[in-house]
Amino acid sequence: MGAAALFSASAACIAGSGTLAAPMYLRGGFNGWGIEHPLAHKGKGVYEAEILVSPGYHGFKVGSKDWSAEWVIDPTASVSVAAGASYQMHTRPGPEDYLFVRQASTWRFSLDASDPAAPLLRVTQTGVAPASKEDPHQGHALSVASQYGANTVRWSTPDPAAALRSYTQSSTMALRDPGPQSTTYQESPDAPAVRSGSLAFDALFALAVSEMRQNAVAQIKDGNYNGGAAIDCACFETGEKWHYVWTRDLSYAADLGLAMLDPERVRNSLDFKLSGYRAGIERAPNVAGSADGLQIIQDTGTGGSWPVSTDRVAWVLGAEAALNSLAPARRAPFAARALRALVNTLENDRLAAFDAASGLYTGEQSFLDWRDQSYAAWIVNDLASLASSKALSTNVLHYKALTFAASLAHDGGEQAQSARYAGWAASLKRSINERFWLEDAGMYSSLSAPHFDGAPLHKFDWLGQALAIVTGVADSGRARRILASYPHGPMGAPVIYPQQQGMPVYHNRAIWPFVTAYGLKAAAMHANVSVADAAYDTLMRGAALNLSNMENLEWITGQPLLLDEQQPALIGPVINSKRQLWSVGGYLGMVIGNVFGVSVTDSGIELRPFITSKLRREAFGAARVISLDNLTVRGKRINVRITLPDAASDTGWFPVDAISVNGKQMAQPIGWQQLPDNASIAITLGALQQGEQQIRRVDAEPYAEGPGVFGPREPAISSITPSATLRIDANGNGAGTVYNVYRDGRLVAAKVGAGAWTDRSAPTAACYAVEAQFSASGNRSHHSVPRCTGEAIAIPVTGDGVAQASIKDWGKPGARLRFGAVDIAQAGEYGLQVRYHNSANQINLGISGGVKWLVLKEASGRIAAQGVVQLPHARIDRTGAPPVMSTPLVARLKPGRYWLEMSDFYNMSYLQSNSSFSAAGGAAGPSNSFDVHGARLLRLK
Repeated sequence: MGAAALFSASAACIAGSGTLAAPMYLRGGFNGWGIEHPLAHKGKGVYEAEILVSPGYHGFKVGSKDWSAEWVIDPTASVSVAAGASYQMHTRPGPEDYLFVRQASTWRFSLDASDPAAPLLRVTQTGVAPASKEDPHQGHALSVASQYGANTVRWSTPDPAAALRSYTQSSTMALRDPGPQSTTYQESPDAPAVRSGSLAFDALFALAVSEMRQNAVAQIKDGNYNGGAAIDCACFETGEKWHYVWTRDLSYAADLGLAMLDPERVRNSLDFKLSGYRAGIERAPNVAGSADGLQIIQDTGTGGSWPVSTDRVAWVLGAEAALNSLAPARRAPFAARALRALVNTLENDRLAAFDAASGLYTGEQSFLDWRDQSYAAWIVNDLASLASSKALSTNVLHYKALTFAASLAHDGGEQAQSARYAGWAASLKRSINERFWLEDAGMYSSLSAPHFDGAPLHKFDWLGQALAIVTGVADSGRARRILASYPHGPMGAPVIYPQQQGMPVYHNRAIWPFVTAYGLKAAAMHANVSVADAAYDTLMRGAALNLSNMENLEWITGQPLLLDEQQPALIGPVINSKRQLWSVGGYLGMVIGNVFGVSVTDSGIELRPFITSKLRREAFGAARVISLDNLTVRGKRINVRITLPDAASDTGWFPVDAISVNGKQMAQPIGWQQLPDNASIAITLGALQQGEQQIRRVDAEPYAEGPGVFGPREPAISSITPSATLRIDANGNGAGTVYNVYRDGRLVAAKVGAGAWTDRSAPTAACYAVEAQFSASGNRSHHSVPRCTGEAIAIPVTGDGVAQASIKDWGKPGARLRFGAVDIAQAGEYGLQVRYHNSANQINLGISGGVKWLVLKEASGRIAAQGVVQLPHARIDRTGAPPVMSTPLVARLKPGRYWLEMSDFYNMSYLQSNSSFSAAGGAAGPSNSFDVHGARLLRLK
């Protein structure tokens, strides 16, 4: 999930007596925005909650269980509270308030509601958490320690010879959340275990298995669903602070490691993320798929969810992994259900999120769903532009979804369907390689600029690069260049590069272990020893120091929280959960899939360990053999033993020399029929090979926003004339910054100065955008808002045949809307957009983004253009909500008169799974409505 909690509309909730009419809770970053801290009545209208708070800059609000009530100090701006001061609260939504804490301590939040019109909040520190002086390792037979900088991690076990060990692990590093500096966990008879000659390595694997089991629950819950009540589901919850099942978190975790270990629970969880339409929903004429609408759920998020975000197709990663590990009898029914859901998903994504001009799918970057962290600053006021941009990661996921659907269809005897999706996949792969690859960088661009620009940006993300490699979108030459080119800090690879100025640590300036795990998979595929070693170090160090597989870490220091007292708004990671599901999956996959090399396919298993000389030398030391015992795949138990060569001081990796099963030499892959139950698999490694060793290293001061690892702020085009004279506004970028000018997505001027610039070759109509570039590092900004020189024609909206300034709350299912006529004098390419405002929810939340079908007809009635347009949530301006523009419908038109009509499509609120959602589009019924202020036809070319 993203960092922000899920907020909705508010109610006062205070009775005239000063008592609360409904329970209210203290909710913030310090408790995962959950409901574990109710405000308890202390008498005379005073309510209190006490909470142990870790160091940090914590956002918080007072809210009801389902966020139907939400209180803040100032509805227009965040307030940082001071200890002991009193603040009047407003009983309506607004930005979260903040508490800065220097050391772990207990805080009392006191709410005086004796005056219902003006409740008062007072926050006081009541105590500092005492440090334990007990030695958790006392009396244990074996104890080892590792030093990580100034911090020490120690592991111990009471009985190192035990078949099933118990481990105690302690760390001197300041942990993210208050609690003991040690943890104890136990190996299980129904789970695999490792014996490597290293107590630390064995223990960290046992920790990941233990955390997987902690995340395996009988019930899930989220404050925005089912009234906050638990939902029965033998599923995987997302982490200590996230108790629900989220589509992409689950799917990446399953793909990385969980599906092999618990395919039944993964299948249950994946099935929970499928839904058909609600009862009573009549499918609009242009919606594709079966009548029941069974499809993958896009979770709540930016602009009101799908199709602003389209990475729901990450589901296929988990589905393929689960199907490979399920027994045949369990596989067939899930494969059929998966294909039906995939067909409905793919066919509607093709209508709502496919741009035929580029051959790419639109939509937000996968998992990088906090817009301010990885998009241009102006995008939050124009989410239609975010929706129309294209992301590498999401397009690679669509490629994977198409190839997987083609495979399932082939297996099911649907050859025409299989050929359809295989053809789409091949075409998409070509488009990704043509449109995203940046030869000068040796990497794929993470995303394109939005509509009316479309250029690939010099912005990079590790997940997108890694996914392109592991799915085969990148050929071996490009894969090797990516692995050598992506920047690695001292603690590992950040999830984005370069970093964004003025943003706290979360996706920006952060390492996410699950992304590192995909980087490791990519490095092992192409034998990049240096990148693999960096990933091994990142994953083991993070789990060791934090006593858990954390959600994320600051990228320069590796800390779970980097305090910045001079700039508290930049402190982070903003939220960080222990036992985060995809981090756990990543660690398990590192050991099983990379160190021991076990992978499962539909036809059998393959064994391709990637043990580097550094890993052999530093992790396994004097050991001659390492083993993975009691691993169960498709109901068959296997034990894997790797005989290690002598440790080497040179850099490289050890390839497989021989494999045997129960003493019999085997070729790979090993088919299921060749694999007996309780198989002993022996792997002998060969002589050291050098492999690839190129890696790009970068470093910086953790508190400095320098040009070495940050990008410039995006500039602006402050004015533009019809003859294409632009005035470039530097937007605060100083000396050492130059500017690049793009026309219709193509570079037309490089490294010019701020101020006036004229396009001497300007066509009659064109759209321009500008990016900033640091001269020293070459790091670039996002692009500016595009500015166009073509004529813009306003089209009024009509009601009862009469032009109106606006129509409020239009868009109920089945509704149709006609606009006024528009006359085209010049042939050319035009962009057609609806002017609207959608205030159904905040811009980062919900399931109520507008998704409609727009048709432009000639006077004769012939359709000139048609397709889906998106009308995402827009920010609410307290002085009046200004209308914004939808995504465009682009068409080449000839002179004449045209008519414009809009009708229904669907959004995620039409799905049964969202019928208990607390905000718009939930329990009150589907929400696909907004205010319509007309339309605009803009000449582009």
